[in-house]
Order: sequence, then C-alpha cells, then structure tokens
Amino acid sequence: MFDSALILTLLSKTLEMSAPILLAAMAGAICRQAGIVNIGLEGMMLAGAFGGVLFSYLAHSAAVGLLGAILCALVLGVIFALFVLSLRGNEIVSGLGLNLLAVGLAGYILPVLFNVQGAFSPLGLQGLPHWNIPIIEDIPVLGTLLSGYDPVVYISWLSVPLTWFFLYRTKPGTHLRAAGEAEEAAMSAGINARGLKWLAVLLGAILCALAGAQLSLSQVTLFNKQMTAGRGFIALAAFYFGEARPVPTAIAALVFGFFEALQFRLQAERGISPQLIQMLPYLAVVIALVAVAVRKRLRLNTKARAAQAVVGQEA
Repeated sequence: MFDSALILTLLSKTLEMSAPILLAAMAGAICRQAGIVNIGLEGMMLAGAFGGVLFSYLAHSAAVGLLGAILCALVLGVIFALFVLSLRGNEIVSGLGLNLLAVGLAGYILPVLFNVQGAFSPLGLQGLPHWNIPIIEDIPVLGTLLSGYDPVVYISWLSVPLTWFFLYRTKPGTHLRAAGEAEEAAMSAGINARGLKWLAVLLGAILCALAGAQLSLSQVTLFNKQMTAGRGFIALAAFYFGEARPVPTAIAALVFGFFEALQFRLQAERGISPQLIQMLPYLAVVIALVAVAVRKRLRLNTKARAAQAVVGQEA
C-alpha cells in the first residue's frame, strides 16, 4: 500500500522522469506536423547526452554542457535533414541509420579519446543544478510537486504551450503545418516548404539535445551509450498516440513517465521479478499503440457507416 508521502514522491519522480520523453515527443510532434516521421529521435537524444557530458567536463560548466549538447544534436539533425529533405532518402531508413551512427560514434570515441569502454563519468563533471522555488517549496504538496527540479525539467513543461503556440498561433507554424499536409499546394501558394521542414528537424534536434542532456547531467551525471534505453521510441509512440498535437502528446508522455517512475519504485519491493518490472514502460507503449489502432479503426467504421447512410438516403 502507498501512503500519501509515497504517492507524492512517485508523482514528483514522474514529472522528472517524463522530461526527456516529453521534450523528444514535442520534437517528434513538430516534425510530424511538417510531414516528417523522425525515427532519429533516439540518436539525437544520445548525441545530446554525450555532448552534454563532454562539454560540461571540458568547460567545468553545466551551462556550456547544454550548449554542447545542442551542438552535437544539431549535427545529427543536419545529417538527417540532408538525407531526407535534400537527397530524398527514406525517412525511416535514414532515422534508423542515424540511431546506429550515434551509438557507433559514442562507442568509438569513448575508448579512443578517454580510454573507457563503459560509462564515462570523469572527475569534476558538473551536473545540472536543482532549483528550489522560493515560497512554493514551503507549501505542502505543491512544494514536492513543483520545486526542486533541474532547469531542463521546467523547460520541458514550457515546451508544451510553446509548441502549441508556435504551431497554431504563428505564421511560420501555420505554414509548417500546411507544408506537412500538402507540400506541393503550399509551394504553389509561395510557402518555402523545404525550408520549413528543415526548421522542424532542427527545432526537434534542439529539443532532443535538451532531453539527452537531462538524462546525462541530471538523472545520472554520466554517459553511457545505452543510456537513452529506447526513450526516443517511447517519445515516438507518445506523439502517435497524441496525433502530433502538443497537449494529448504531453499527456501520453506523462503516462509513460509514470510507468518508468513506477518501475524504479517497484524495484525496491521484494518478491517482484526485476524483468517484469523493467517491462512496464514498454508494455505501456504497446497498450498505447493498440489503443491508437483501435481508435482509428472505430473512426473509419463510423465514417463508413455515415457514408452508407448518406448513400441510402439519396437512393
């Protein structure tokens, strides 16, 4: 049984664990609205995690680490955009190749430059600070839920309304959605569809960089080439579940983050198989994708019945 303190702790951990998934899901939603299925979210997150640790270690500054994370992820974003948008490569194959490239580069760089095979956790590595919000931190319940996180967690919360505002209340966002819906029609209307698609990929890379840096500079303060652990694909499921709309996508990311936090909580319980516990986040993804498929099927059946009714009335 969970008491109130444990429930609050679980919810607080959910908000923290959801941050990288939420940021990557917003990245995927922006790309999807532009007509691009970005399978390379995982690789961009890993690049951000590596860049965050590397630059934070070299500069002894977590802020520089965040900038380094963005730089590394942008490099992969440019590569992805070149193959998909300029060379017209298959976006699924290009995204999967990008993920393999990120893992391979990390596996090569670590032993060559730093003489380590596993985790890279150098002495003096500066992690992200945790902010205690004045006044709010002293309020029961709200203090636990809203205070004491690193800056990227708060940025992840802001990413949802900012993404919504960009997509639905700005001219570039409206043009981006038009380019994703019908590229040729948008171009005939004078919209730079190709440039907006580039913008979507690069914005997504920045969000993925922050997601990876939150993992490596806050949650664990080290780098491992397996540390993203499929979170990019969980983010992919989140924006598919939310149909690339910011608010439903964020809700899905929070649900997946809850199961990830619950996994860590249950690992402390005795008598529960660790393999079963580790399945929880991925089981939630499978359930979510099944729900998406069922919802689409019901929607198609409803439209088909409505069409049949109209034909029957005309007959």
